[in-house]
Amino acid sequence: MENLHDSSSKIEQEYRTLPPLYFILTLIWFVSVCSWTFNTCKNRHFQTNRLQWTLASVPLIKTLQLTLSFLFWYSCFYNHVCSLWISFGVYVTGVLFQTVTFVSFLLISYGYCITCERLSIQERRMTAALGSIFYLTLVGYRASVPYFSVLLTLSYFISFYVIFNHISQNLVVLQEQLTFIEDEEISAMHEAIYTKYIMLKKFQNAMLMMAVAELAILINVDNSIHNYWLRLLVREWAQFSIISYIGWTFRSKDLAPRFSVMPVIKSIGERMVPPIYSIEMDATTFKDFSSHGWHIGVPTSSKKGSLKSSVLVVVQHPHMCRLTPLDTHSHRVA
Repeated sequence: MENLHDSSSKIEQEYRTLPPLYFILTLIWFVSVCSWTFNTCKNRHFQTNRLQWTLASVPLIKTLQLTLSFLFWYSCFYNHVCSLWISFGVYVTGVLFQTVTFVSFLLISYGYCITCERLSIQERRMTAALGSIFYLTLVGYRASVPYFSVLLTLSYFISFYVIFNHISQNLVVLQEQLTFIEDEEISAMHEAIYTKYIMLKKFQNAMLMMAVAELAILINVDNSIHNYWLRLLVREWAQFSIISYIGWTFRSKDLAPRFSVMPVIKSIGERMVPPIYSIEMDATTFKDFSSHGWHIGVPTSSKKGSLKSSVLVVVQHPHMCRLTPLDTHSHRVA
């Protein structure tokens, strides 16, 4: 009887730090959600795309999971009621958090809103299939179904392979575009393409850290109560650091000029720079402007009866008559 009492006392002592720990983590993620939402709303006129809002769902779901975890452990210790429904909510939101996180990473690896405005049908089907498989294997693993640990490991391997493969493809495309820009001396597009290249390169490094972290968690599965709170803190802090780094990299901001000049969807073809970009010049210069294949001058003001000193010129480079895999069913001008 004394051994049972000592064991119960030890468990209570180890887990008593969980309520304040979950409360602090909840506050950190809640501040992250608020700052992310504020920044996206404030700077949405710079990037009119859905990537930022998709990424915002990741800390939102995590905040909900940590809130439920705090309520569960707080009620257990201070109200002596361990709610089954709250624990089930923790389980569901935990699975949903990991699934949404990996789907978001897949979208970025495809170049969504970076090298193309929307995904192709094949990419959407692949994302849905991988997301569903990852969700089901994670549910089985969390429910301790036999052999699902092997299936989850295989699911991780496939997901990371697809992510790294598409990141590499997009980096190759952007590198070839940068080389083309330097050869053709199209300086107006260099900053935009280079910005995209750096963003994907940072994302690739973050994915390497995420792969190492997930592998370490799978290998070092320890269900003992000894220093449980410390292992929880390390895992949560690693997740927060990596996701915050990715969120900061792809946050809404005043990006390089012509960053949003991109094809609607990808297609198979030669890898070239998006052909259309804009420059501004005065009317006298535009009158003698004839060095490109074609150009369109649009006055910067529609005020009648006045000759404005500047016009907007949309220029297509003469060598850009072929399509690219970042390509070109249509383009929009920033």
